[in-house]
Order: sequence, then C-alpha cells, then structure tokens
Amino acid sequence: MAKYLISFPSGAMAVPDEDMQAVSDAAHAVVDEAKEAGVWVFGGGIDESVPPVLVDGDGAVTEGTYPQTKQLEGGYTVLEVPSREAALEWAAKIAVACRCAQEVRAFGYDPAS
Repeated sequence: MAKYLISFPSGAMAVPDEDMQAVSDAAHAVVDEAKEAGVWVFGGGIDESVPPVLVDGDGAVTEGTYPQTKQLEGGYTVLEVPSREAALEWAAKIAVACRCAQEVRAFGYDPAS
C-alpha cells in the first residue's frame, strides 16, 4: 500500500455561498466512504488565519516560509491505497464533492517504516 496526497488550493474551490452546505455534505460523505474503505489516513484544510513559521535546527523561529514558496493553503487528504489508479479514483470522488480538480502526489517509500 502506498500513501498519496490529494489536494487543491483554496482559490480553486469557487463555490457560491448558497452551495457551500451541499459541498460540505458531499465532501464529508467521501471522507466517510474512505474511512469505511479503510484507506483514510488524514485530511483537512490549512488554517489560513495562522501565519506559517520556519523552525531551524537550533530552535530559532522565523516568521514566514521558504522564499521560493509563494503560499500553501487549501484542502488536503492523505490516503493509503493499493495503487496509483486507486488514488486517482479517490481524487475524482473528491473533485466531484469539492467541485474542483485535485492534485495527486505519491509519498516516497520509506522501507524503515
């Protein structure tokens, strides 16, 4: 089984206010389905009201993020599925629920874990 990150930037989800409850309900239904299927690892949205910080190895904390990172926001789901094809199928379900395309990335395999 491999882990996949399925995500979208918050700006991609342009949903009218009157449709937000339906989108929320649809997204929660996909989450429930993933949990029932045993593939759910983690999911949620970045709290964009909390600014990021960088923490160095000596514990020094710096406001902001890496200079090459413009922004990191939106919604994220991590699933553990048997194949890339399965990850793409779940991404399509999330895309329907959230009404926007989803980016899919594979986590690197770590033989020590």
